[in-house]
Amino acid sequence: MKSVSIPLEAVAVPAQVRRLAGGAALEPVWVNDYGGLTFRTDDERYIKYGPLNAETSFAGEAARLDWAARFARVPRLLEAGADATHEWLVTAALPGRSAVDPRWLAEPEVAVRAVGEGLRALHDALPVEDCPFDWSVPSRIANAAGRGIRVPDSLREAPPVERLVVCHADACCPNTLIGEDGLWSGHVDLGGLGVADRWADIAVASMSTAWNYGEGWEDALIEAYGVAPDRERLSYYRDLWNAT
Repeated sequence: MKSVSIPLEAVAVPAQVRRLAGGAALEPVWVNDYGGLTFRTDDERYIKYGPLNAETSFAGEAARLDWAARFARVPRLLEAGADATHEWLVTAALPGRSAVDPRWLAEPEVAVRAVGEGLRALHDALPVEDCPFDWSVPSRIANAAGRGIRVPDSLREAPPVERLVVCHADACCPNTLIGEDGLWSGHVDLGGLGVADRWADIAVASMSTAWNYGEGWEDALIEAYGVAPDRERLSYYRDLWNAT
């Protein structure tokens, strides 16, 4: 996962973002470690802007959003584009706040349950047989190799697939939205979405609870998802995530 955070200081607004805003007021909501920025407009849009990225692209995310929006609560695509150095993506806002908004960091038991239930709902809603995108272990290893990362030999053979689903592929807690009722309301940042064993998502979602809420919430998320912890698959897919 790219490291993302809520901006604590003033953020310079790129000229292209101002053009996309079209006069709407802008509020910076996320920055990440490779220079990407996300802004919310006062007319209920989100604008993502950042350097061209070898790992995933906004064009790829746009294609995934366009497909997934037929089946699940994901942002509606409004515009995507790129120039020689940067790319951008504009979507309609969904209701709710990120599961790591201060509102939900103060209620981790509610947030963790919502993330687990939301992930299960996403997996159940997206049809594997219709999905044109792949997030299998071989594709992830090949993607890593293309970025100059060598995956350890011990990770090159995955456990047998328990259940194929269309995975979010970055199911960390910030990418689930939660409504004021404490229930999940949508999913964002689907740039890697693709078919894989559901434990690839469950492992990362549960692992990310420690980053956002502290220790002790991993199994609570898995329980909210609706399965018993599979320690072998959890260990494997967490190691693969960290390696790639």
